[in-house]
Amino acid sequence: MTEPISDMLDFSGKTVLITGAATGIGRAIAEAFAGKGARVALTDRDPNVIAVAADLGSRHLGHVVDVRDEPGIETMVAAVKAAFGQIDILVNNAGIGPLAPAESYPTSEWDRTLDINLKGPFLVARAVAPDMLERKSGRIINLASQAALIGIEGHVAYCASKAGIVGMTNCMALEWGPRGVTVNAVSPTVVETELGLTGWAGEKGERARAAIPTRRFAKPWEIAASVLYLASGAAAMVNGANLVIDGGYTIA
Repeated sequence: MTEPISDMLDFSGKTVLITGAATGIGRAIAEAFAGKGARVALTDRDPNVIAVAADLGSRHLGHVVDVRDEPGIETMVAAVKAAFGQIDILVNNAGIGPLAPAESYPTSEWDRTLDINLKGPFLVARAVAPDMLERKSGRIINLASQAALIGIEGHVAYCASKAGIVGMTNCMALEWGPRGVTVNAVSPTVVETELGLTGWAGEKGERARAAIPTRRFAKPWEIAASVLYLASGAAAMVNGANLVIDGGYTIA
C-alpha cells in the first residue's frame, strides 16, 4: 500500500536541528519544517537566532553556537536532546563565502572558510549521528553548492569547501546508510537571500541570471522544499545524492 504523499511531508513529532538558521536559506528551512509540524532547533553564531526561534512559536528552540566550537557543539546537541528527547533530522546549512583571487587568497580566510563550511558540518554530524545510528533512523542533509561542481571566479576556498561537503556526504552515506541513516546534499545556485542579492547585484547579477537556462536565481523556499523532500519518507531510498538546484547552470 502506498503512503499518501501528504503524509510523507508531515513532520509532526520529529525534531529538526538546523545550523545557520538565523537568516537566509537556514531560516527558510526552519520556517518550512515548523509549518509541517516539526519541533525545530535553530542554531547560529548570531544571537538573533533566539528571537527567530521565538517568532516560530514557543515549541521551538534557539541556540547560539559557532560550528567551529567543538565543545559548544556537544553542549548544544545535549541541550536539544534534553529539550526534545532526540534529533531526527540534521540540516547542515551554516556557511560563509569570502572572495579573493586564488593567487592572493589570504591563508586566514582559507582556514576560516574550510573550518566553517566543511569542518563545522562534520563536527555537527559526528555529534548527532551516534543516537541516530543507535535508533537505526535519521536524516542528514548537507548544504553544498553548484560551486562544488564548477569553478567560480574568486571562490577558491568556497568551491573547495563545497566540493568537500559532497565528498563527505558520499562517505557518510556509504557508512551510515546500511545502519538506517541517509545522508544527502543539496547544491543551489545563487539564492535570492539578502546576502545572495548583495553579492550578485547589478550587472554581475544580470550576467549570472543570463547564464542560467531558467534565467533566474533560486528562491529560498525552493531550497527549503528540496530539504523537506530529502528529510521525508518520500526520499527513503535516496542516499548519497547531491540534488543540484541551479536551473541547469552546471549543464549549460
